Amino acid sequence: MSPHARGILLLVLVTALWGSTFAVVKELGELLTPSVLIAWRFLIASVALLPVLLLTRGGAPAPALSRPSRLLWRDGFILGAWLIAGYGTQTIALQTTSANRAAFFTALSVVLVPVWLTLAQRRRMPPALWLALPLAVAGLALLSWEGGALVIGDAWALACAVTYAGFIIALEGTAARHEALRFTFAQLLAVTLFAWGWALLAAPAGLWPPAAAWGPLLYLGVAATAVTTLLQTVGQRSVSAAEASLIYALEPVTATLFSFLLIGERVGLRGALGGLLVVAATVLSQRAGGEPHLEAPAPQAER
Repeated sequence: MSPHARGILLLVLVTALWGSTFAVVKELGELLTPSVLIAWRFLIASVALLPVLLLTRGGAPAPALSRPSRLLWRDGFILGAWLIAGYGTQTIALQTTSANRAAFFTALSVVLVPVWLTLAQRRRMPPALWLALPLAVAGLALLSWEGGALVIGDAWALACAVTYAGFIIALEGTAARHEALRFTFAQLLAVTLFAWGWALLAAPAGLWPPAAAWGPLLYLGVAATAVTTLLQTVGQRSVSAAEASLIYALEPVTATLFSFLLIGERVGLRGALGGLLVVAATVLSQRAGGEPHLEAPAPQAER
């Protein structure tokens, strides 16, 4: 198998794992508060990724790990702040909205990135982006129409899309400065610290998860965060950012599939059409020239 084909397969696997997390987080939210869920998930992910860092470069400890630079940790904490905002809003959203709806709402982050960059740089909006925006709005309208009245969780899911778009833009400006895995570890550690601070303030008496929560937490921390981070880093070595973004656009589709298989959520005709319009909008937004280069765990979200 060629490196390019292997990279595509790895990113498809990453997208499928990300898609599975919506149903898992929604179910786990009945056992844990959002802050405690995120705190344990990222603590587990950080511990799981640490051996990979120690084995970097032929088994020698990574220099950035043994003597971390101020720039690495500063950028890691900035990105970690964006990530905790994204993971927090999405986890809260899943308490009151369905997993498949949250996934499609969150997918708007891919559309918002080129919009945000276009406005910030005071450039003319590309024609493809003008088409992507009404498609995205129409898709969300159909999703909401099928699911009944808008709920507070939908607003939190939209907030997740906005904050994750901010993360992608911030990542674009910092990723080239650092080695991917070490920079990812700095971000995971930052999210862990932010989340534990949040958990201690919000739920000081309920920090220890019940027995039923440990299996889903280990899956989220190891498979859906640490492993996906590693596979994404390896996969994008041979796959362009444009190709990767198109693959990631399938995340809400995989989320819908897993939501049906794991927790029995169904999508009717209007919802399916709305989801298709959202995916089409994300693809068109990439054609507009705003191609985010994702090299960090994600999200989307929860991801």
